[in-house]
Amino acid sequence: MSPTPNTEIDVKTLLTLRQEHDAVQIITDRLRAKEMGPSDHIRTKHEVKAFVESGDLMVAEELVKNARERLAVKQTISEQISQRQGQRMGP
Repeated sequence: MSPTPNTEIDVKTLLTLRQEHDAVQIITDRLRAKEMGPSDHIRTKHEVKAFVESGDLMVAEELVKNARERLAVKQTISEQISQRQGQRMGP
């Protein structure tokens, strides 16, 4: 997984993006949900939809926290797989 530029999204940004026409798609893209595993991508999309419908600040905070955790888990798993593959191909 290649490093991406720091495009961290925060609660304030979520509240602003919520007003957009395609808010679910825009926020899901900004949270990099497609980089997560399939089930995490779906969970994140459902959480985004719930936030867009409610506009609740607490839901937004939870959404950002969950998305960061899911991306971190995906990164860790990818690194572990890369290390294992490297060990197999080593001397």
